Amino acid sequence: MTGPQLSETTIPGLLHFELEVIEDGDGWFKESFQRAKLEQLGLPAVEFVQNNIAYTADVGITRGIHAEPWDRYISPAAGRLFSAIVDLREGPGFGRLETFELTPAQGVYLPRGCGHAFCTLEPHTIYTYLLNAHWTPDSERIALNLFDPEIAVPWPLPKDQLVYTEKDATAPFLDALIPIKLD
Repeated sequence: MTGPQLSETTIPGLLHFELEVIEDGDGWFKESFQRAKLEQLGLPAVEFVQNNIAYTADVGITRGIHAEPWDRYISPAAGRLFSAIVDLREGPGFGRLETFELTPAQGVYLPRGCGHAFCTLEPHTIYTYLLNAHWTPDSERIALNLFDPEIAVPWPLPKDQLVYTEKDATAPFLDALIPIKLD
């Protein structure tokens, strides 16, 4: 592979990239995010203003499904995670689900209004995510229940092996959410 490749998804604006990972005897290197190359493939012109790194020590750590008021670009730096994205925007795609198994060889661009959840598949998983708006403690967040039967996320582990917050497991189901209206 010579540079990133784009994979189509069924959610408008959701982009899944295969990234080139160059391995040698000492480890590996990747361009996690190279704006010009990704824009040539279809990434919208977005100005990221914050870079976050999340570390999880154990397998089965599960978070989400959260939609915040910003676009995100997610790419693992180590380990493996299952990623579930649900379109929570107003329109015909409302409630549509896409899932991916992400390694350092992938990146995902999630447009504002898409909810994201993940489950770690390896210990010591690290992923980075870029945001195009600054997080604040009072940032608006819409949450969807991790176990909504209408969405039916195919979690990679049995429910009793997932580690999740009560808040994520008791969030409203899709039929109780008001679709996100974008400007």
